[in-house]
Amino acid sequence: MVTKELLPWMCISGFMLDETLWDDMQSSLAMPQSVQCVALANGDSIAAMADDIAAKAPERFVAIGFSLGGYVARALAAKYPQRVAALVLIATSLREDTPEQRAAKLNALHMQKHLHFRGLGHKAIMQTLRPDNQNNQVLITRIRHMGERLGFDVLSRQSLLNRATPDGQKISCPTLIIAAAQDQMRSLDEVRELQEFIPQASMKIIEDSGHMLPLEQPQLLAETISCWVQQL
Repeated sequence: MVTKELLPWMCISGFMLDETLWDDMQSSLAMPQSVQCVALANGDSIAAMADDIAAKAPERFVAIGFSLGGYVARALAAKYPQRVAALVLIATSLREDTPEQRAAKLNALHMQKHLHFRGLGHKAIMQTLRPDNQNNQVLITRIRHMGERLGFDVLSRQSLLNRATPDGQKISCPTLIIAAAQDQMRSLDEVRELQEFIPQASMKIIEDSGHMLPLEQPQLLAETISCWVQQL
C-alpha cells in the first residue's frame, strides 16, 4: 500500500499567480517529493477549475491550495474524496467577495480592457507582502510577471468568480490550515472560521510573512507541510 507521505503533491496557485509561485518551496524540500504545480488558467467557476485540475492530477494526491487556490482545493476535496488523501490550505478563506471588493474588481477590469495588461498593479502587490518586503522590487516584479504571463482573459475569469462556499460542502480528509502572521489580505478571524468549518483541521501560523507565504517563507512552508504529511 502507498502511504500518504509518498503521495504526490498538487500545488494550486492563487489569484493571478502561475505555477512558478512554488519554485522556491520545491527547491527547499529536504527529501525527494513528487510535486505538480498548476495555475488557475481554465474554468469559469470554482467547480470547473477543480474539475480541470482533477483531470490533470494523479489518481491520489495531497491537494495544496494557496489563497484563491485554497477555494479550488476545497472543492477538489469535497467532490473527489477518494482521490484527495489530504488537504493543505494556505492563506485562504471561506469568505466570498464583499460588494465593495467585487465593484473594485469590475472597475479594474473595465480600466484594463483596452490596455496592454502588464500584470497586477504595484499597490495591489505591495499589500500582499509583509511590511519590510513592500519595497522589494525583485519580489514585486516576480509577482507582476506571473500575472502578465497569465494575461487579461485569466484576470477576467478569476475576478468574476463566485467564491461562495456551496451548501453542504463537506471536507472529510485530514486538513492543515496555514496562515501568515503579517497577512494583510486574510485575517485571523477568517482562519478561525475555516477551522470551524473543517473541525478536524490542524492550524499553523508562520511568522515573518505577509500573504505571499510561498515567496516570503518558502523553506518554512516546505518544512511545515512535509512534517505534517509525514505524521498522517
